[in-house]
Amino acid sequence: MAYIKEIRDLVGRRPLIMTSASGALLDQQGAVLLQKRADTGDWGFPGGYMEFGESFEQTVKREFKEDAGIEIVPVKRLAILDQDFYTYPNGDRVQPINAFYLVEETSAKHYQPKVTETTTIEYFSLDEEPPRFFNSQHEQMWQILKDFTHNKKDI
Repeated sequence: MAYIKEIRDLVGRRPLIMTSASGALLDQQGAVLLQKRADTGDWGFPGGYMEFGESFEQTVKREFKEDAGIEIVPVKRLAILDQDFYTYPNGDRVQPINAFYLVEETSAKHYQPKVTETTTIEYFSLDEEPPRFFNSQHEQMWQILKDFTHNKKDI
C-alpha cells in the first residue's frame, strides 16, 4: 500500500489505471474461497494491487497471504480483466487491470489475514447464488471460474 499511497499523494483524486492480481482457491468439493472486505463489507476474491517491481504471480501470492492468510501458487491464469471502473468509498476512482488465477494452497500453515483488509473468509459453492460482490470485476471472475469449472468455456 505504500506505493499506492505515494502515487495518490502525487496525483490526488485523479482516476488511475491500477494493476492487480486475484486468485480462486477451490476446496475438494469445488467451492471457492472468498474474503469479506473490511472496507466495504462486500465479498471478493483474495487479491490486490501490484507493488512496484512485482509480477502478476508475485502479487497474487503476496495478496492471497495478506487477504486470506494462506500461501498459494498460481497454477493457471484464467483471465485478464481490463474494462471495469470502480470508485472507492473515499472517492478514489480506478480502472483495475486484473490478472485472475486459479491457485493451489502450498502450505498447511495458515496466518491471520490483515484485519484492515479482511473481516472473514468463507467457501462458497459455485452452484449457488453468489454473495454481494465488491464490484463488477469480481462478478465477472465468479462467472469465469464457474464456466471454467463446469467446462463450458475453454479459457
